[in-house]
Amino acid sequence: MTLYSSIGNCTPSAVPYPVILGAEFVAIEAQPVLNYNGSDIENRLWHNHGLLPTNASVNFCNVTLTHTHPGKDDMLHTQIWLPLHSTWNRRMVDGGVQIENALSVASWALTSPGNVDYNALQNFAFNGLIDGAMATKQVIESFYGHGPDYSYWNGCSQGGRQGYMFAQKFPKVFDGIAAAAPAINWSSFFFSSTFPQQVLSELAQNGLKRFPHECEFLSLRRAAIAACDANGGPVDGLISDMASCKFDARSMIGSPSNCSSPGAPSVISEAAAMAMNALWQGAQTSDGSFLWYPHGYQTDPTAFYGTLDNTCSDNGTCVPERNTLFTHWIKYFVKKDPDFDLNNMTRQDFVRAFNAGTRDYNSIIDTDYPDLRELRAAGGKLLTYHGLADQSIPYGGTGDYYDRVSALHPALHDFYRYFEVPGAAHCEAGQGGVPTGLFSALVDWVENGIAPETLVARNAEDRERLLCQYPKKAVFTGDSANYTVADFVCQ
Repeated sequence: MTLYSSIGNCTPSAVPYPVILGAEFVAIEAQPVLNYNGSDIENRLWHNHGLLPTNASVNFCNVTLTHTHPGKDDMLHTQIWLPLHSTWNRRMVDGGVQIENALSVASWALTSPGNVDYNALQNFAFNGLIDGAMATKQVIESFYGHGPDYSYWNGCSQGGRQGYMFAQKFPKVFDGIAAAAPAINWSSFFFSSTFPQQVLSELAQNGLKRFPHECEFLSLRRAAIAACDANGGPVDGLISDMASCKFDARSMIGSPSNCSSPGAPSVISEAAAMAMNALWQGAQTSDGSFLWYPHGYQTDPTAFYGTLDNTCSDNGTCVPERNTLFTHWIKYFVKKDPDFDLNNMTRQDFVRAFNAGTRDYNSIIDTDYPDLRELRAAGGKLLTYHGLADQSIPYGGTGDYYDRVSALHPALHDFYRYFEVPGAAHCEAGQGGVPTGLFSALVDWVENGIAPETLVARNAEDRERLLCQYPKKAVFTGDSANYTVADFVCQ
């Protein structure tokens, strides 16, 4: 059945039910949306693009599909926006973005204490995603009389992990995948992101009376940036070459904290230095053996989805505020206990939890499988960036994955390219800016065969930096006081 993309055909009865093996579609909703303006979407939720235009409006048919997997007692929803009349550019864009009022992990992770809802987790990890993508293609073909000429995935963080999932499990679904700051090492990186709090908990178990003030962490961050700013780049408040930075927070113990908050300490404490070193060294065993990659020296540990957030009163007393993004994974999935108290974990407990998490969940939700032969054979393109100041996901895991893919596919730059971004935070500009042209570069690569050799990021001072294809680095050749993209060379 072929529909015509007009408002009259935007009705539930005009949209055929998709047919997908293992899925049963039980409901369809369809209604026209007229004069929808780009300003209705927060730009921070629309990753890998520049600012959305606010002076343009679109008309589309909003289709919502509901389906279940027989015998699984589940219900999944897929929303599809179909441009009306002749406004469709014959592209399909799927993706992972942050939404409001998302279900709390506590509401679905366990069927009962001790029992993970593995079906719900698999729906979250991959089943719901592939069902939605394939159903969308069928609806597009029925609505317009033909499928999309090009199909894209666009996402960051969890959306980045999802993009890599398609590249590895379902490489023929999308022609191009833009996947920024990807959470591909899902079962591992949470432990580096909670490791600074683990170190402080161990200190508390051994008599620590005062939790460090957040201004101590920020003072140590500023000191690290000052020490390493000039390494390989302009002196502009950004660390360009993270590998050459060897700053030790212990060198600042007893130094002025430069805190202005009421009741804040006047000097930097040993506990604050130990917590920041834990952030910069990554998760480790008690003898210093590697568990997972560290965060960069420019990382703001007090930022949204950061690692060392706390609440401080006017008398200087601070209480740690563990990030539930990290703690819920350990409580509900690794320990399977909603009442588990992370503050009582010893280092041995921590290491055991790390090993259990990677053992039990790597095959379900991690997307770190390095053999991308099928993606290459399908002609797909994968484009990624990761900020070196990412406060949620350590960038080292993404570089490690690229290195492992490179070992299998020496010519991987033909289909997979990765860029590291100095100063960029998690899916947001931070101090360094992000490559807002990532998605347009992907489209140019897929549709015109023009592979991105470099990208550009605009920092907080409205200056542009050149980003080089990993493992190359941008070498600075200009004047720190007045530089442009032309003052960088990739080597």
